[in-house]
Amino acid sequence: MAGDEGKTEKPTPKRLKDARRQGQFPRTPDASTWVSIAAGTALIPHTVTAVHDQFVQLLALLPEVAGQPSPEAVLGVLARVPWAVLASVGPLSLTAAGAAVLAAAAQGVHPSGKMLKPTAKRMNPKQGIKRMFGTKAVWEAGKALAKVIVIALVVWSLARNLIPELMAGGLVPLAVTFERARSGMTTLMWWTVVTGLLLALLDYGYVRHTVMKQLRMSPHEIKQEHKQSEGDPLVKGAIRSKQMAMSRNRMLGAVAEADVVLVNPTHFAVALKYEPFRGAPRVIARGAGALALKIRERAREARVPVVEDQPLTRLLYRVCDLGDEIPAELYTAVARILAFVMAAGRPSRTAGARRPLHGVELPELPARSAMRARRARRDRTARAGTGAPG
Repeated sequence: MAGDEGKTEKPTPKRLKDARRQGQFPRTPDASTWVSIAAGTALIPHTVTAVHDQFVQLLALLPEVAGQPSPEAVLGVLARVPWAVLASVGPLSLTAAGAAVLAAAAQGVHPSGKMLKPTAKRMNPKQGIKRMFGTKAVWEAGKALAKVIVIALVVWSLARNLIPELMAGGLVPLAVTFERARSGMTTLMWWTVVTGLLLALLDYGYVRHTVMKQLRMSPHEIKQEHKQSEGDPLVKGAIRSKQMAMSRNRMLGAVAEADVVLVNPTHFAVALKYEPFRGAPRVIARGAGALALKIRERAREARVPVVEDQPLTRLLYRVCDLGDEIPAELYTAVARILAFVMAAGRPSRTAGARRPLHGVELPELPARSAMRARRARRDRTARAGTGAPG
């Protein structure tokens, strides 16, 4: 069809899910029919025995009724007939109905009211004619004809041997004739059921092939679906930018709680906060370029000491991420800075960056990722030493 040109790709899980919601998924009613018949056929021997037992019990009541005939006695016997039929045939009916429901459920249960809604397309005579003479209609007609022919052939092939045996009933005992009839009919029923199930399986395969063909997608449709599910790159970029801005604002707000801001002198800025009960000093803000200038401005507004120490600032910016504790190798250098700002006192809002009189030699430290891996190993070792769960 012209509408299917370019639709060469298999349907995506989302396309299949949407189709199921609209009631478009592979299913065949023949499966429920033949599974139900198979369940009923399996219970026929039990049902025949149950019917025999129930009516033997009813017939046993007839001499008593004949000995003392009365309307009440006759009505009592007749009232037991429906219950006898229900008790003997009920299990077969319930089993067959349950098997039909299970067969339908195995093909998928996807309730949808869309197929019940009237649409102009369904009321269009042209569409109705296409449905009457289309591929699906041809398949349904061929399937019905094939079922009749195949099942008729099976019945004929079995019945041609069974009928002569039954016709020779006068030459064999009656019990043998009944047993042959029962065995032959059972075989005939099972062969018919197996044939019907095979035809239902073929029908399901065809319907599935047809539905999957109708749901095929073009590369453009897959790309559009992916864009809708994952989100437009422009929208995602805008959301990501907004999230980064919010994170940056939170970080700048934390500068007011810092004990010191180290700068270099304008390219980098690292804010440190020391809480004795939480371990080593932590990095609560860090930035380069314009963000470093904003950190300095926030520090000046909050009267947080700003110390210019180019080597230490660069090293902290390189090895520490936001929220990290400073490495043990830098304890001495940072302690010197904290002691310096405590001795100098709280600065005014117009004060510039301070410079310590003497520096200390800084060690060579690996990159930030290596430092993070080292801290993770140290934490695991500490947990293992205390027996805490990982």
